[in-house]
Amino acid sequence: MQQQIKKSVLITGCSSGIGLCVAKGLKQRGYQVIASARDIHDVDQLIASGFTAIQLDLNDSESIQRAVDQTLSITEGQLYGLFNNGAYGQPGAVEDLSRDTLRAQFETNLFGWHELTCKIIPVMRQQGGGRIIQNSSVLGFAALAYRGAYNASKFALEGLTDTLRAELKGSGIQISLIEPGPIESQFRANAYAMWKKNIDPSNSFHKGAYQAMEERLTKQGPAVPFTLPPESVLKRVIHALESPRPKIRYYVTFPTYLFGTLKRLLPYRAMDWILSRV
Repeated sequence: MQQQIKKSVLITGCSSGIGLCVAKGLKQRGYQVIASARDIHDVDQLIASGFTAIQLDLNDSESIQRAVDQTLSITEGQLYGLFNNGAYGQPGAVEDLSRDTLRAQFETNLFGWHELTCKIIPVMRQQGGGRIIQNSSVLGFAALAYRGAYNASKFALEGLTDTLRAELKGSGIQISLIEPGPIESQFRANAYAMWKKNIDPSNSFHKGAYQAMEERLTKQGPAVPFTLPPESVLKRVIHALESPRPKIRYYVTFPTYLFGTLKRLLPYRAMDWILSRV
């Protein structure tokens, strides 16, 4: 009797946080996990931890193609699931974002995901189905001040994903969005590094607000209430992979449920007032 091939899943952004947690959880569940990371040192660490790992830089088309080729070589041309997760947050007021800074946010958080997904879809079509899971955010539908670049990248991801879902109808490929609120990860530390790199607060109208933002980004431990561990995202990823009818959107954390409900019920200005207090 021929041995059944394990279902394979490619995961981006596995150096820490949600990506690493999901890679561990799916591996323990019996999936053939291909973990990826941008930095080769993180790839080496993943391999040392027992993962099948490859380098994947979402800002580099050649790296994306190479990663797809490596993945399909490992999985013998099959890929059941793709979990798009690798991303970062670029803090700063919209008027302080240069064109290059905003473009860089979209290169990683949207364009790289789009390019990778478009290379995987033909594989899934040929095999008669698959699962694509996009790790979005509560900020993909509720915009908060000083997070404009990240808000915009996630709003765009949601629109692109909704369109893709309509175009994949009948293909057997299911696509889901996961919308976490605050999750324990290196997200704030990485965001702080990008703020220091790309934003000059010294001559900004928002200098006072930046002081409070810097305190939040550098605070040890959870910076806001209702922060959950990354295992809360893993739970939704498992459902999106294994349910015969995966959800279109998965809320994670209380703020996502709260803002999702309020956005459906409240007028725009009332919603703006509430978000301005966050």
